[in-house]
Amino acid sequence: MTDVPGSDRSRRRAVPAAKPSRVRMSAAQRREQLISIARQIFAERGFDATSIEEVAARAKVSKPVVYEHFGGKEGLYAVVVDREVRSLLERITTALTAGHPRELLEQAALTLLTYIEEETSGFRVLVRESPLMSATGNFSSVMNDVAHQVEHILGAEFSSRGYEPKLAELYSQALVGMVALTGRWWLEVRKPRKETVAAHLVNLAWNGLSHLESKPGPIRG
Repeated sequence: MTDVPGSDRSRRRAVPAAKPSRVRMSAAQRREQLISIARQIFAERGFDATSIEEVAARAKVSKPVVYEHFGGKEGLYAVVVDREVRSLLERITTALTAGHPRELLEQAALTLLTYIEEETSGFRVLVRESPLMSATGNFSSVMNDVAHQVEHILGAEFSSRGYEPKLAELYSQALVGMVALTGRWWLEVRKPRKETVAAHLVNLAWNGLSHLESKPGPIRG
């Protein structure tokens, strides 16, 4: 049977199917979304060049939503940096299990390089210049915390070998600084492989320039 234009049957067929309603995010989910988006933008552009407008636009929300969760750009940045600081410090602290300083250095180097490899955006946030308010929550502060942990291990090693324990702080800062700066360089070049980079760092730190091995390899197979 042919439908008559304007008939009830024709009108029923013309009604489009209802679109499924979009699931509304909970406050916690929205907060996590905003943190993730801001982390990426801060990594790309740095603090000064990042705007609340862009964060809101990428999240498809209004600016007041971002302000409601974080109070402003400074508050949002502080949350992002704090998370990265705790994540990196936890990784390195967990990795520092060896009692021998040579293995300790390799563990620290590999852990940092793995973090750079897996959490590139987070690392870029940490190493970019930070506003003054975050002076205690940046890459330098993380490395300083790691150096203090290494210092305790080196101090015990120095005492057992008859070296001056007071020099452990100097050596820990030197070793961690060497690994950290190499990590920033490797962030851009990504070669050689991280295991090779760690092996060469250990080679330099352990053997010194006068006793470098020609082809250093991992301590443990």
